[in-house]
Amino acid sequence: MKKFIFILVTLFVVVSCKKETAKKEIVESNKCAVSKKFDMYKSSEMAILMEQMYVENSKLKERILKGATLGTFPSYYTKIFSAKFTDESDNDTFFNDNANLYIAAQKLLYSSSKNYKENFNAGVTACITCHEGKCGGPIPKIKKLYIQ
Repeated sequence: MKKFIFILVTLFVVVSCKKETAKKEIVESNKCAVSKKFDMYKSSEMAILMEQMYVENSKLKERILKGATLGTFPSYYTKIFSAKFTDESDNDTFFNDNANLYIAAQKLLYSSSKNYKENFNAGVTACITCHEGKCGGPIPKIKKLYIQ
């Protein structure tokens, strides 16, 4: 009986040690993965600005639909002419022409007391036109801004 208990305890210790070794190997392999340099994607100034303008336009659409006052033209929109792009080659005549159309539509919207829907939709169209020529990715999202 003593031999049986001794063998059982020994077997238990050996199995436990093997599991502990396997755990250490997993931890060691995880340490290796964690210690590697991890490069995070960083949005460009232009991408951040466009995201802010999208949020502002979503709020603006709701104000127009409710018949509320629009407030004043957000001056930070003009950073569209100076914000840094992810790819600086995108900052060309085509972009600047469309940016001017967008800013003009926004200024007209905020300065007029009528035709809110048409002026707002003109700004959305300027965004879509530019994105059709540059990066089409956000077009479905932008189209949701249209006021029907």
